[in-house]
Amino acid sequence: MASPERSLPPLEFLRGFEAAARHLSFTRAAAELFLTQSAISRQIQALEAFVGLPLFERRHKALALTPAGEAYHRSVIQALDAVREATRRLRETRTGHVLTVTTTVSFAALWLVPRLTRFRRVHPNVDVRIKATHEVVDLEREGIDVAIRDCATSRAPPGAIFLVGEHLMPVCSPEYLREAKREKRPLSKPADLRHHVLLNLHDAARRWPWLTWAAWFEAMGLDELSPATTLTFDQYDQVLHAAMHGQGIALGRMTLAAPYVRDKRLVALFGRQQNLARGYHAIFARHANDRPESREFVDWIRSEIAGDAATPPPASTPGAASPARPRRAPRR
Repeated sequence: MASPERSLPPLEFLRGFEAAARHLSFTRAAAELFLTQSAISRQIQALEAFVGLPLFERRHKALALTPAGEAYHRSVIQALDAVREATRRLRETRTGHVLTVTTTVSFAALWLVPRLTRFRRVHPNVDVRIKATHEVVDLEREGIDVAIRDCATSRAPPGAIFLVGEHLMPVCSPEYLREAKREKRPLSKPADLRHHVLLNLHDAARRWPWLTWAAWFEAMGLDELSPATTLTFDQYDQVLHAAMHGQGIALGRMTLAAPYVRDKRLVALFGRQQNLARGYHAIFARHANDRPESREFVDWIRSEIAGDAATPPPASTPGAASPARPRRAPRR
């Protein structure tokens, strides 16, 4: 009888096979697993030799699973999921209640992390782990319990819990505003932005086409203008931190910027708010849907948002009109 070690292929072969079968691409599987394409190819060849059957059909510029490969892929997915779930439970036994949360880099840096002490104060036995990324992740495969993501309200996945809507306003630091007044560069209306430094988010992948000054000017019913100069950053939290340090004017995502307006590190300008048909949502992984920690965490976020709404930020800059609805803002 074969020894237990010889009846199972190495785990790295199974992980490489699962990724290649899911993507139907050795190249994409290699990128996901931080390996080379040739390393994935060698793993698949070794696995096929181990089981004694071809698992893939290598076609011209294409890859397909054989019938045996399709059946094996289903079994491997179930086996790896079972191992992940068993590992998660063991880790909970060792460290207490572990809750893994994924969200965007900007939401983690600007909203979530500064408040986590308050959650820990109420739930001291919950070990919260934050995975900040802009990429879409497979919650089950990555062992993640809760995802907090912003998206168009019409594209929220089934079962998503709406948390808060998104709207935009220009913001700057009080120091920047005082310096502008000293230099007689007014900031009483949007057209005055032509005399100022505008802070931009670099978005080569076009993830946030609505988060640009050009889109904001259009929503306000204004012609796009040329600012005095611009500064561009790769992450949105960098944009807001630059604004807080007096480097220019940012387009404020007010869900993220409002706390800094509230504590007077930022000032909202012009009283003109652009409402967007999008917002932040909570999504539970299947394995975490009924976990008390998951529900408690999302309920805590909702209570924080409700508390923010109960204490609105200070009024906009002097000289601005009372909050006005944009002429061509998207309707919610």
